[in-house]
Amino acid sequence: MYIAMNRFRVVPGFEEAFEAQWLNRQGRLSEVPGYIEFQMLKGPKAEDHTLYASHTVWDTYESFVAWTKSEQFRAAHARAGESKVQYLSGPHFEGFEVIISEDSAGNRRSQAA
Repeated sequence: MYIAMNRFRVVPGFEEAFEAQWLNRQGRLSEVPGYIEFQMLKGPKAEDHTLYASHTVWDTYESFVAWTKSEQFRAAHARAGESKVQYLSGPHFEGFEVIISEDSAGNRRSQAA
């Protein structure tokens, strides 16, 4: 599995607009092979920003890369420049290969590197 994350530092006062933007967008992820799940996470508040992170799980790294090159990706991000939300800086991407996972029943899997 592969986890793709983007961290967003949203300027205070723009949190509601940021959350609404994500609630109202058509993500198109479910149309792409290899997509497993998505979460938008709200983190701690600092004096100059509130931290958010998008968290997307893919069956493989290759599936994630295919998403970034897809028509669905372009359509999902087409209106990104129209946002009224203010950020301290652009999103910060982090990608992770899953090497160990454990489900709620305690079943553990190790992924070959």
